[in-house]
Amino acid sequence: MSCGCKTSGDSAHSCGPKKTANGCENVNTCGNSYKLSVFDWLSNINNPAPNRCDFVEVRFKNDRKSFYKNVNNIPLHIGSVITVESSPGHDVGVVSLTGELVKIQMKKKKFSEESALKIYRQANQKDLEVWQEARKKEDAVKLEARKIAQRLGLEMKVTDVEYQGDSSKITFYYTADNRIDFRQLIKDYAGAFRTKIDMKQIGFRQEAAKVGGIGSCGRELCCSTWLTDFRSVNTNVARYQQLSINPQKLAGQCGKLKCCLNYELDSYLDALSNFPSSSTTLETEKGKAFCIKIDVFKKKMWFAYVENSIAWYDFDIDLVKKLISKNKRGEKILPLEELKQPETSSQSIDLIQENNVDRFEKKNRNNRNRNNQNKQNNNQNQGQGQGQKKNRTERQEKPNRSEKPENPNANSGNQPRQPKPQQQQKAPVEKVRAESNPDTDKAQQGNPNKKKFKKKYPPKKDKNA
Repeated sequence: MSCGCKTSGDSAHSCGPKKTANGCENVNTCGNSYKLSVFDWLSNINNPAPNRCDFVEVRFKNDRKSFYKNVNNIPLHIGSVITVESSPGHDVGVVSLTGELVKIQMKKKKFSEESALKIYRQANQKDLEVWQEARKKEDAVKLEARKIAQRLGLEMKVTDVEYQGDSSKITFYYTADNRIDFRQLIKDYAGAFRTKIDMKQIGFRQEAAKVGGIGSCGRELCCSTWLTDFRSVNTNVARYQQLSINPQKLAGQCGKLKCCLNYELDSYLDALSNFPSSSTTLETEKGKAFCIKIDVFKKKMWFAYVENSIAWYDFDIDLVKKLISKNKRGEKILPLEELKQPETSSQSIDLIQENNVDRFEKKNRNNRNRNNQNKQNNNQNQGQGQGQKKNRTERQEKPNRSEKPENPNANSGNQPRQPKPQQQQKAPVEKVRAESNPDTDKAQQGNPNKKKFKKKYPPKKDKNA
């Protein structure tokens, strides 16, 4: 019986609302097609060998898989829902691989053919209904199991719960740092869930593989997609690749060092085999110099003096080998600044602060400050230009001050008054006023600003005149 899916995976995935030909409706048969799936590249190739492979790979919940023997020669293909032998009772799973590739996978995982259990039949409707009801209980059982373990004061974490296909057994997957005493815990679980209890301890990497997630690279976790074996990763792997020992960046979802650190390790080790040791020191005429950085891609090494580690000097590895050979003969080499131009201190500071998270924000702030300063300078320049234009126009409009002003009271019979220093500057204006209206000369001399109010408030005429 097949649920119509070409690839199989986590049995917690639903077939969907469509009802297939075998009567499977909303049954948790197919899983995540990305989780540890093997591409069957021999599916379209006819097997010339007369011996047919009787073993199939069956996947259960999440990444749990096993191999079973098809003793009854049932026609099976990828995605078939079958009932297999278990202890006790039977279990329900999905066929994930058939054909000759099953033998290769069994050899890879060192699975013996004698220990393989047999396949009973294709799952019928009753088997699927019982399996579906058991899958619906798993979330509630996991929460209740965590509460019981917390009440007993056990330092453990229940990661996942899996019901057997016939609901005759529950498997609890947990993680713990130390050994756990399960004598009272199993009694409480058996009394609460009324079924057989099986406890399995897993590592933190296996926990991440079961739960799944998105890594820092933006892709799904390797342990939950294709990675089947977990190699040990230590901090030396990061040192070989010239990475900063920062646990927040090097740790994955499981809290351990990322598995992807091992992917390029062999390439780095091959490249570093041609490099001198990173603990190399050079005896120069100016003092000792130590290696402060290695660039595997450019094949360069940076050195700095012990007394002054701000200035860095980069050399090719061929030149470094020659300098080391001179030191072994007892000769001191020339100072580093004569062999190579040093890097600026700002460059060295940038290299040191390359792991600083706030480095982008500081650059943006500096750019904003520069933009504000440029705007202020432009406004000041524009204001100065307008002020210069005003000064030029005022110079053109003002008369020559060297000319002596005429006496506005010459035509009148009154004695002239000596003008004040402020009135001498406005003599040309008063001259024009005297020519236009000589009768108001005294009033204008006494109050030179009276002209402003002349239009609005004209002087009253004398009634006696």
